[in-house]
Amino acid sequence: MTIDGRHRKNIYPGLEVEVILKKDQKSGVRTAGVVKDLLTNSSYHPHGIKVRLEDGQVGRVCT
Repeated sequence: MTIDGRHRKNIYPGLEVEVILKKDQKSGVRTAGVVKDLLTNSSYHPHGIKVRLEDGQVGRVCT
């Protein structure tokens, strides 16, 4: 089952996700990690909810 990373309600701390880091936006390389904090305040973002992973990296959740 894949989650829709564009909706904030689907993302929560402790969730294992794949994100695209800012530096990887052009290449589309995905980085796996566990959500520590949600950084997007709105309930929806078309490019994915921005999160901070437990290792400190920041990226947008892939769908």
